[in-house]
Amino acid sequence: MMHSPFIVALDISTEAEVKRMLGRLSPTLCRVKVGKELFTNLGPKVIQLCHKAGYEVFLDLKFHDIPNTCAQAVKAAARHGVWMVNVHASGGPVMLAAAKDALAGFDAPPKLIAVTVLTSMSQAQLSAVGCDRSIADQVSFLAKLSQDVGLDGVVCSAEEASRLRLECGSEFCLVTPGIRPEAAALHDQTRVVTPKQAVAAGAHYLVVGRPVTASADPREELTRLINDLV
Repeated sequence: MMHSPFIVALDISTEAEVKRMLGRLSPTLCRVKVGKELFTNLGPKVIQLCHKAGYEVFLDLKFHDIPNTCAQAVKAAARHGVWMVNVHASGGPVMLAAAKDALAGFDAPPKLIAVTVLTSMSQAQLSAVGCDRSIADQVSFLAKLSQDVGLDGVVCSAEEASRLRLECGSEFCLVTPGIRPEAAALHDQTRVVTPKQAVAAGAHYLVVGRPVTASADPREELTRLINDLV
C-alpha cells in the first residue's frame, strides 16, 4: 500500500517524456496526474503506460457537460482503471449525481472528486465571471454541494482546506494543487502553500508539478518533500 500523499502532475506532452519521467520517479513515492495536454496528445495509451510502470493515475480532465455526456465520460475513465477522476462542481447537482451514478456498477470504482475554484483564479477573476461570493465562500458552497450529492471529495486550495475539513468532516477527500516548496516559483498559480502547510490544513493529497518534474533529480526532490512532512 502506497501511503505518500503526493500526486505528481505529468505536465509533459510526448510518450518519450512520459516514459522518462516515470522512470525518474517511483510508484512507491507518488501517484501521477494526467491532464488535458498529455491526454489529448496520447489518449488512453498514457494511462496504460503509467499502469505498466506501477503508478496509480489521477485522470484530471475536469469533465463539465450535460449530465449524460459527463456520466459517460466518467464511466469511460473507470473502465480504464484510473484511481481518481474529476468533474467541475459548477456543472450542478444533476450533472454531479449522474457522474456518481455512472460508477455504481464498478466493483472498484475510482474516487470521484469535484473541482471547486481553480487555484489560478484570484478574487477579481472570480468576480469577472459573475460570482459575487468570496473565493472561500464559493469553494465552501461547491464542496457542500458535491458532498450532498455523494462525491468522494473536492479539489481545493489548501487555503480553504481547514474550513472544508471543519464543514465536511474528516472522511471527505481534499486534493490540493498549487503545492510549492519554500522559495519555489509560483508560475501560473496564485493560491499556493507548502506541503507541510497543506497537510496541517487537512489535505489528504497534494498535487505537485514543476518543483519536482523540473528538478535535477525528481525522485530525490520528491523524497525530500516526503521527509519534510515528518
